[in-house]
Amino acid sequence: MATVIGTKQKQHDRNGIRRLGFILLYLFLGLIALFQIYPLIWLFFFSLKGNAEIFGRSPFALPEEWRWDNYLRVWTEGNINQYFLNSVFITVTAVLLTVLLASFVTFAITRMNWKLNKLVLMLFMIGYMIPIHSTLVPLFQFFLRLDLIDNPISIILAYTAYNLPLTIMILVGFYNTLPREIEEAAIMDGCSIHRIFFQITLPMTTPILSTTVIINMIFNWNEFVFVNTFISSDRYKTLTVGIQNFIGQYLTDWGAIGATLMISIIPILIAFIFLSNRIVEGIAAGSVKG
Repeated sequence: MATVIGTKQKQHDRNGIRRLGFILLYLFLGLIALFQIYPLIWLFFFSLKGNAEIFGRSPFALPEEWRWDNYLRVWTEGNINQYFLNSVFITVTAVLLTVLLASFVTFAITRMNWKLNKLVLMLFMIGYMIPIHSTLVPLFQFFLRLDLIDNPISIILAYTAYNLPLTIMILVGFYNTLPREIEEAAIMDGCSIHRIFFQITLPMTTPILSTTVIINMIFNWNEFVFVNTFISSDRYKTLTVGIQNFIGQYLTDWGAIGATLMISIIPILIAFIFLSNRIVEGIAAGSVKG
């Protein structure tokens, strides 16, 4: 009887220690989450201040006067609405083009037997290692000859080319895990290669495609260097470059800059909150047999 009571007591003590460990772990993770989200909260309060309050008070103080007009001013007078639409158009177009071309290439590399498939894959992986800044001058000269400077097509092509290697790397790892029996059965039934790709293989890759869409969207939405180099007119600028409109030679409207940053962060933040798990899944899937 004493042995049974002692065993139950030890089990109870272990459960108590385990429960305390979970509590401490959650407190630690909550503290890390607070440090991670605090810059966004600070930026939100920053966007609701004027220059006098930003420089005249503590940076951690709440706004004395909540300047909601900063958001209205940047959206109407600062041409941010046009920049926002440009960012949406360029991001969506480049993402769709990248994912579609990467799917074509990956299908050809993993599902078709031809002599140069390994070499083509290696060339794409070499392209992944090229720094973005080293391509600016040759790309500028190339687009200048094609009369594509100050044209959104140059940005879309640059984004597509830059994102293709990473997208292909993720897709190759996932394609190598897909069973070939379904496609072989479709061939026996007389399916053409186009029907196999669009009606069988592509639908099976929907989970990994959503991952690549998110990764590409985050890069395209936040990218600055290509737009700042190839685009000069306000008509085609995106949000990341349009922020410079509020930086003057003698005066900078910091509240408007904060409001613009918040507007640019919100769409990508919402997408990341709801779809962040797929990014981890996609990276893991791409590393299985990549």
